[in-house]
Amino acid sequence: MSGDTPTIAPEHGGAEHLVRMANDIGNFFRAEAVREDAVAGIANHIAKFWTPRMRRKLAIHGEGGLDELPREALRRLAESRGPAPGADAG
Repeated sequence: MSGDTPTIAPEHGGAEHLVRMANDIGNFFRAEAVREDAVAGIANHIAKFWTPRMRRKLAIHGEGGLDELPREALRRLAESRGPAPGADAG
């Protein structure tokens, strides 16, 4: 044994793993010439291919660790969903 501390990978499906995935998606779309197109592409990808559970888990985790483009894309997705059904009832 070399005495090095082993690197522990983020739990698959854990919030840190989802942050890394979102940042990877952001890095792919960063090549877009227009920032708005990059943000829209990230938001579209997450809306289409991530499960609601994945999106909720990342929303609960917050913006910590997210790069600028995926952070903006997730904000837009949250805004487009609007308030939860029945939130204004009463």
